[in-house]
Amino acid sequence: MPKRPLDHPPGAAPARISSPLSVPQPDTPTPLLGNLTPTQFMRRYWQKKPLLIRQAIPDVVPPLARDELFELAGEDEVEARLITHFRHRWQLEHGPFAADELPSVRQRAWTLLVQGVDLHDDRARALLDRFRFVPDARLDDLMISYASDGGGVGAHFDSYDVFLLQVHGMRRWRIGAQRDLSLRPGLPLKVLQNFEPEEEWLLEPGDMLYLPPHIAHDGVAEGECMTCSIGFRAPSAQELTGQFLYHLAERGDAPGGAAELYRDPQQPAVANPAMLPSALVERVGAILAKVEWSERDISTFLGSYLSEPKPSVVFDPPARPLSEPRFIQRARQSGIRLDRKSILLYDARFYFLNGEENRLAGVKKWLVELADQRHLSAKRFVTLSDDSSVTALLHEWYCAGWIQVGELA
Repeated sequence: MPKRPLDHPPGAAPARISSPLSVPQPDTPTPLLGNLTPTQFMRRYWQKKPLLIRQAIPDVVPPLARDELFELAGEDEVEARLITHFRHRWQLEHGPFAADELPSVRQRAWTLLVQGVDLHDDRARALLDRFRFVPDARLDDLMISYASDGGGVGAHFDSYDVFLLQVHGMRRWRIGAQRDLSLRPGLPLKVLQNFEPEEEWLLEPGDMLYLPPHIAHDGVAEGECMTCSIGFRAPSAQELTGQFLYHLAERGDAPGGAAELYRDPQQPAVANPAMLPSALVERVGAILAKVEWSERDISTFLGSYLSEPKPSVVFDPPARPLSEPRFIQRARQSGIRLDRKSILLYDARFYFLNGEENRLAGVKKWLVELADQRHLSAKRFVTLSDDSSVTALLHEWYCAGWIQVGELA
């Protein structure tokens, strides 16, 4: 198959993706999903079976050029990994990587993975937003994989859903729904020991492959290539249970009150001090048996937990914050938008912004709009700006770096 000409030199900066992009409506066919509606896709494919989509995004351009990606991989707060397969030997290194620490682009069989690019670049965030037909509570991040010819990470499986969007060059994918998920021992990567591919495709720029959890896959670059991986959160039951119980304890919802201390006035003297007292086990068991929770407790836990930024996220307040009157004036002219790092969720009673829980009453209409659209137009802001409590709250968020004034370029 002949290779397509490059949209631009691989080291050059690509054109910016405009934002905000419209989220596909549930019952409107979209090329992003092979002209299925999001409703049809979720019903037929989501967590069920793979889907190959040719020209999901025609004329796609990488969110970051190669040189920009390499530069990002050198920053301390960015999660980057370098995977090489030189002389048939797998090696894994963790960043940050200075420019001279990466192999030459002419060297075969190496891959640079940069996680959470949407946290650092508005173009990547704009691309991620195209997949918001899946709830934000499940949306995780956008990873960019740069690979030289022959580069890949080996046959593996993921425990989460992923869309693999080819944005530059070509990558050959082989997939299989195998049951044997045993791994090759002694490797720094999770590479399947007995990969048995069932289907194979060559993806070109604009093509996309959706894979549900635990579908084995292996992607190998044919020439220089870049792939965007749109991944989704899939916390384990163990993680959710531990975090939920911690959430209850932090709220002081322990039986008998958070200040209640363990008491054992009937404890006798013992001859075996290292033995765990049976009375202690019984008493703590009785305390734990009283632990109760409601649907509201679960909802507020999930909102706070799933909106909590990742540990590496740092918000950047404006260097010279606008005063509140000046902020209002600017927002009336150009609107406001959520910062690309901000996560805003809501339920019927509360909203959750970057891990903080607050009541939805009094702000429901405009806050729901901001959460769903991730921006408020200038015209919309004008309708809110006469309410001093609203403008004071938004100015507070602006000073914290949680929202920005104006639309993206």
